[in-house]
Amino acid sequence: MPNFIKVTEQASTYRHLEKMPIHELLQNINNEDKTVPYAVEKAMPEIEKLVSAISDKMLAGGRLFYIGAGTSGRLGIVDASECPPTFGVPYGLVIGLIAGGEKAITQAVEFAEDSSDEGWSDLQKHFISDKDVVVGLAASGTTPYVIGALKECRKRGIITGSISCNPHTPVSAAADFPVEVVVGPEFVTGSTRMKSGTAQKLVLNMISTSIMIQLGRVEDNKMVNMQLSNVKLVDRGVKMVMDKLALNDYEKAKDLLLKHGSVKKAVEAVSH
Repeated sequence: MPNFIKVTEQASTYRHLEKMPIHELLQNINNEDKTVPYAVEKAMPEIEKLVSAISDKMLAGGRLFYIGAGTSGRLGIVDASECPPTFGVPYGLVIGLIAGGEKAITQAVEFAEDSSDEGWSDLQKHFISDKDVVVGLAASGTTPYVIGALKECRKRGIITGSISCNPHTPVSAAADFPVEVVVGPEFVTGSTRMKSGTAQKLVLNMISTSIMIQLGRVEDNKMVNMQLSNVKLVDRGVKMVMDKLALNDYEKAKDLLLKHGSVKKAVEAVSH
């Protein structure tokens, strides 16, 4: 790639980490972490374009796929897995795929990311179509598993995006809507689970939250469609119902919530 500089592999600006006292290690890591939101801010125009494209497809009934390897792949799986409980959408609307399959979520799978064909193969298992959007996650921007998948998607008219942490990367060239968040060298040289991972997590939060709001899964600033999967969430839901219906009776609000299964449905049942 022309002008491609792998900033994520450049040497740390800190030396002799093993000699640093703990307080200095922590302070320096924190100082580096503080720079990440500013790097994300610079990429906001590209993030907006990607979110708009995804929203259009999902409002028309499409799905969102994240595909990555290593830390990037795990972050995509985390974001995808949190959408159903947080926003009450069905499992399978947002899907995270990782090179090496489920085993790779907790263990490194050797050379899994080096295949240019496996990414597309994994997408095909989910009957991917041009109704869907695929976002490739690769901190380095060079992961063959991700690049191969995006190239195959584009051949078939499937909209693609990418999130990487180097400028002018191969994965960006393979995406319709590339996002590059250049956070600079890592505190530990090449350890992209640090600032690069934080940057990807921030962008993923922005993407999924913005899209779910566009899909009507949030009202005012509340998660009115969240799954009632534990005591804390039931209690939160009861208080939302009380607030929306101006009820002072906790037990009555709880009965309504549990009967209808979500804050939104409980409120609608009483309001209509």
